Amino acid sequence: MKTALVVDDSRVVRMVARRLLERQTFAVREAQNGQEALAACYDGMPDMILLDWNMPVMNGLEFLKSLRATPGGSEPKVIFCTTMNDLDHIAQALSLGADEYIMKPFDADILNEKLEAVGLIEVTPQ
Repeated sequence: MKTALVVDDSRVVRMVARRLLERQTFAVREAQNGQEALAACYDGMPDMILLDWNMPVMNGLEFLKSLRATPGGSEPKVIFCTTMNDLDHIAQALSLGADEYIMKPFDADILNEKLEAVGLIEVTPQ
Protein backbone atom coordinates (compact mmCIF):
# COMPACT_ATOMS: atom_id res chain seq x y z
CA MET A 1 0.00 0.00 0.00
CA LYS A 2 1.28 3.45 -0.88
CA THR A 3 1.68 5.97 1.92
CA ALA A 4 0.84 9.67 2.01
CA LEU A 5 1.58 12.49 4.42
CA VAL A 6 -0.85 15.41 4.42
CA VAL A 7 0.79 18.55 5.82
CA ASP A 8 -1.56 21.46 6.48
CA ASP A 9 -2.41 23.63 9.47
CA SER A 10 -6.11 23.35 8.60
CA ARG A 11 -7.82 20.33 10.15
CA VAL A 12 -10.55 20.55 7.52
CA VAL A 13 -8.09 20.43 4.61
CA ARG A 14 -6.29 17.48 6.20
CA MET A 15 -9.60 15.65 6.66
CA VAL A 16 -10.72 16.23 3.05
CA ALA A 17 -7.32 15.27 1.64
CA ARG A 18 -7.23 12.15 3.82
CA ARG A 19 -10.61 10.99 2.49
CA LEU A 20 -9.60 11.58 -1.13
CA LEU A 21 -6.27 9.80 -0.71
CA GLU A 22 -7.80 6.87 1.16
CA ARG A 23 -10.18 6.38 -1.78
CA GLN A 24 -7.03 5.84 -3.85
CA THR A 25 -5.91 3.25 -1.24
CA PHE A 26 -3.17 5.36 0.35
CA ALA A 27 -2.35 4.87 4.01
CA VAL A 28 -2.47 8.46 5.27
CA ARG A 29 -0.67 10.25 8.08
CA GLU A 30 -1.14 13.91 8.97
CA ALA A 31 1.00 16.78 10.23
CA GLN A 32 -0.01 20.32 11.21
CA ASN A 33 3.25 22.00 10.17
CA GLY A 34 6.62 21.35 8.57
CA GLN A 35 8.32 20.46 11.83
CA GLU A 36 5.77 17.72 12.58
CA ALA A 37 6.06 16.58 8.97
CA LEU A 38 9.85 16.21 9.21
CA ALA A 39 9.46 14.15 12.36
CA ALA A 40 6.92 11.94 10.55
CA CYS A 41 9.36 11.50 7.65
CA TYR A 42 12.14 10.47 10.03
CA ASP A 43 9.78 7.78 11.37
CA GLY A 44 9.10 6.52 7.86
CA MET A 45 9.40 8.23 4.50
CA PRO A 46 6.03 8.37 2.69
CA ASP A 47 5.52 7.77 -1.02
CA MET A 48 3.91 11.19 -1.41
CA ILE A 49 3.43 14.42 0.49
CA LEU A 50 0.58 16.87 0.00
CA LEU A 51 2.13 20.06 1.33
CA ASP A 52 0.62 23.40 2.33
CA TRP A 53 2.68 26.53 1.75
CA ASN A 54 1.71 28.79 4.68
CA MET A 55 1.95 27.14 8.09
CA PRO A 56 3.19 28.16 11.53
CA VAL A 57 6.41 26.80 13.06
CA MET A 58 7.91 25.68 9.71
CA ASN A 59 6.33 26.61 6.38
CA GLY A 60 6.12 24.42 3.30
CA LEU A 61 9.23 25.81 1.59
CA GLU A 62 11.37 25.38 4.70
CA PHE A 63 10.06 21.83 5.07
CA LEU A 64 10.76 21.02 1.43
CA LYS A 65 14.36 22.28 1.68
CA SER A 66 14.92 20.17 4.81
CA LEU A 67 13.19 17.13 3.33
CA ARG A 68 15.25 17.11 0.14
CA ALA A 69 18.47 17.41 2.21
CA THR A 70 17.50 14.40 4.35
CA PRO A 71 18.69 10.87 3.45
CA GLY A 72 15.83 9.34 1.46
CA GLY A 73 14.18 12.75 1.21
CA SER A 74 14.47 12.86 -2.55
CA GLU A 75 12.10 9.90 -2.91
CA PRO A 76 8.64 11.20 -1.91
CA LYS A 77 6.59 12.90 -4.59
CA VAL A 78 5.69 16.34 -3.23
CA ILE A 79 2.55 18.12 -4.37
CA PHE A 80 2.33 21.70 -3.12
CA CYS A 81 -1.21 22.68 -2.21
CA THR A 82 -1.84 26.37 -1.68
CA THR A 83 -3.90 29.45 -2.45
CA MET A 84 -0.91 31.24 -4.02
CA ASN A 85 -1.14 31.02 -7.77
CA ASP A 86 1.41 33.44 -9.19
CA LEU A 87 4.14 32.04 -11.41
CA ASP A 88 6.95 33.11 -9.07
CA HIS A 89 5.58 30.97 -6.24
CA ILE A 90 5.06 28.00 -8.53
CA ALA A 91 8.58 28.33 -9.96
CA GLN A 92 10.07 28.65 -6.48
CA ALA A 93 8.31 25.50 -5.25
CA LEU A 94 9.35 23.51 -8.31
CA SER A 95 12.96 24.74 -8.11
CA LEU A 96 13.18 23.51 -4.51
CA GLY A 97 12.03 20.03 -5.45
CA ALA A 98 8.24 20.01 -5.57
CA ASP A 99 6.92 17.60 -8.19
CA GLU A 100 3.52 19.21 -8.77
CA TYR A 101 1.37 22.10 -7.63
CA ILE A 102 -2.37 22.37 -7.00
CA MET A 103 -4.57 25.23 -5.93
CA LYS A 104 -6.99 25.27 -3.02
CA PRO A 105 -9.77 24.43 -3.08
CA PHE A 106 -9.23 21.15 -4.90
CA ASP A 107 -11.42 18.15 -5.56
CA ALA A 108 -10.92 14.45 -6.25
CA ASP A 109 -10.48 14.96 -9.99
CA ILE A 110 -7.76 17.58 -9.57
CA LEU A 111 -5.89 15.57 -6.94
CA ASN A 112 -6.15 12.36 -8.97
CA GLU A 113 -4.84 14.17 -12.06
CA LYS A 114 -1.76 15.29 -10.12
CA LEU A 115 -1.26 11.84 -8.55
CA GLU A 116 -1.34 10.37 -12.04
CA ALA A 117 1.06 13.05 -13.34
CA VAL A 118 3.68 12.08 -10.73
CA GLY A 119 3.17 8.38 -11.39
CA LEU A 120 1.46 7.33 -8.16
CA ILE A 121 -1.86 6.20 -9.62
CA GLU A 122 -3.35 5.26 -12.94
CA VAL A 123 -6.69 6.84 -13.75
CA THR A 124 -8.87 4.54 -15.79
CA PRO A 125 -11.22 6.18 -18.28
CA GLN A 126 -14.88 5.85 -17.41
